[in-house]
Order: sequence, then structure tokens, then C-alpha cells
Amino acid sequence: MGGVLLLTAACNDDKTGGDNAGGDSTAAATAAAGGTAAPSGAQGTSGAPKTSAAVVAVSAKDGAQDVAPNGLAVSVSKGKLSSVEVTDKNGKPVEGAITPDGTGWKPAASLAVGMAYKVNAQAKDAEGLVAASTTTFTTLTPEKKVSTNDNIQDGATYGVGMIVSVEFTRDIKNKDAVAKAIAFETNNGTEVKGHWFGDRRLDFRPAEYWKPGTKATIKYRLKSVEVSPGVYGDVDKDEPFTIGRSMVSTADAKAHQMTIERDGKSTTVPVTLGADATPSWGGTMVIMSKEKVTRMNSQTVGLGGEYDIQDVPHAMRLTTSGTFVHGNYWANPAPFGKSNASHGCISMADEKGGSDASVAGKFFNDSMVGDVVKIVNTKEKPVSPSNGLGGWNVAWANW
Repeated sequence: MGGVLLLTAACNDDKTGGDNAGGDSTAAATAAAGGTAAPSGAQGTSGAPKTSAAVVAVSAKDGAQDVAPNGLAVSVSKGKLSSVEVTDKNGKPVEGAITPDGTGWKPAASLAVGMAYKVNAQAKDAEGLVAASTTTFTTLTPEKKVSTNDNIQDGATYGVGMIVSVEFTRDIKNKDAVAKAIAFETNNGTEVKGHWFGDRRLDFRPAEYWKPGTKATIKYRLKSVEVSPGVYGDVDKDEPFTIGRSMVSTADAKAHQMTIERDGKSTTVPVTLGADATPSWGGTMVIMSKEKVTRMNSQTVGLGGEYDIQDVPHAMRLTTSGTFVHGNYWANPAPFGKSNASHGCISMADEKGGSDASVAGKFFNDSMVGDVVKIVNTKEKPVSPSNGLGGWNVAWANW
């Protein structure tokens, strides 16, 4: 890897001046070739100039075609690096820094996949003689990639409890590298951190609920990240979103009431929660999705043939396991504000087909994905942090 200075053989066919014509012909030829000429009198008895003792090494072999994006490093022995220039095929420079001791250089970030690069490195030995190395190579084009999906729509607005959940189609082994490659930029300095649930899910949130009006952008830079051995990320993109007004609702299983705090104003509505045999999860949940009408079948949540309602109105999902806030037109007598009669959901008065004027209809129309819903005074344990967007049940110190 070309650490020793190479001297280009020049056509030294001097027809008129002999060995001494035009000065030191060897030094002139060396300088013309771009090398370092030794000063007059530095040659040995053979007439060859001194060469640098420094040996420059580039980890990527010249002409290599499948270099890993994190596989570039430059080092030197018997000398110190004086300059390292790395550019891609478009001439764009790669940022990096020489180590304080002058013996190494690495890029500041992984290189792009499937890209040609050129390295020009120079070093000096103790006598100040220069050694140079020029290397070209191409980074690999991944045969295996992992697809990335999240729950954010570009430009959409969400509630203050929104948790960004990123799902991967393959197991992730290099979790720290992946987490660093997904950054959040906010207009008010809000810090956002990630938390892994298993090997395929990474959720992000701030320490406290988002401030209303926050503008945020998710910056994915995964294409050059080896997420697992031989597997690379699939996306480099930015996803902007906005946090809307604040709305936090607290359903009390003991009082059969739900208090809604919206931008500092409080209202209370009658509800029914999970019966003693099927109590509602406790803790903090987040509205994940909204459906004007949906079907609810007890077999899908492991409750056998308990119910199969084809047209549940004003349904908003709170957990992956099947907890909803929804309208209820079939309960008779009406339990709202009086008793707990559901299979774990929070339900409120509505009409068949769904009425916007009903308690459930008004709550549905006032709500958005990302709004917070808490359940207190239930006999059931807190919801699992990975069941839906339950990450607010994890202390920030453990997030």
C-alpha cells in the first residue's frame, strides 16, 4: 500500500551536457514526477536519493470493490500523517481527522454504500521526507437490507403524548449504531431518546410530554449503517411532523368518569370501564389510530365468543392487544357513570351509526393520534410499555 516514496523513471537522455548538464538531473526528474527530491549531496554512492522512512497504509486496498462503509482507516508507521484527503466520485470531501499523535485517520461517519472513493495521504518521517499513498476503491452494494417503517406521516400533526415507533423487518444487532443514525431535530431544543423493545422495535420520546406547537423532524441516516452482520439499513430521509394542542384524558375506574384536560380547560364525562372479570389496564396510553366505525370480535383478543359487534362507532385504539376508547349504543341499561361493564375498553354513550352530537362523537372529533389517555383506580396492573405506545410508563432514567 504504497508507503515508500515511488520514484518515476524519467527519460534522462541528455545528448549535450553529460552527467552534469542542467544541474542535478536525478533531483529534477524526481521533482517532475511529484516526489520528494533529496538535497544535493544526500545521495549515496549509488546516486539514488534518500526515501522517506514513513510507511502509509490504507485499510482499503487499491481497486477494491466491496469495502465496508465503516472499513476505511489510514495509518502510518515511522512517521506522522501530514494530510489526508478523501473524496467520493463527485469530488465531495469526506470529513475526518488525524489523531493527536499523527499516526492515524478515520472518517467522521460511515461512507456511503455503492460509492467510489479516492484517498490521498501524505506523511513525513523524522527527517521531514515525505511519503505518499493514493488509493481508489468502491464501497459494497448490500445484498441484504432491512426495511424500516414508522408511525409518522410527513407533515402530520399529533398529540403531546406521541411516541415515534420504528419497526425493522430483520433483527438488529448493532443497536447503538442504529439509534445514533436516527436523530430528531426540534425547533425548541426538545431532547428525544430511543428505547429498544426486543430486536426489531425502537421507540422515541422526550422526557415529558411534547410542548404544544413543537415542530420536529426525524432524520434517518441508515443506508450506510451495518445493522447486523452483512445487513444494512435501507433509508436516508427526513420526516417532519408537528405537535398540536394539549389534550390529556384520565379515566377513573372507581368513579366511572373521565376528565378531559384540553389546553388548560377541564371537562368530565360519564364512562364505563372493564368489569371485575375483565378489568382495564392501568397506566398511561396513547391514541394510536382512529376509526369512525370498526368491528370488534372477542375471539381476536382471546375472549372466545363473548361478543362480535360489526359496527362499533367512534373507535380509537389504545393498545395493540385490543383496548379502545369507543362509542357504545347497545348497553342496556346504560352503565355510563354508574358501573364498569366493558371487556377492558373505555366506552361512552353513542348512537347506532355514530352521532357527532353524542358524548363519544364529541370526544372522537376533539381527539387526535398522539393524545394521552390514562386509566386510574383499576384492579389491573399497568399496561406493558410495549403494548401500543405505552412507553410513558417507563421512567426517563430507564428509557
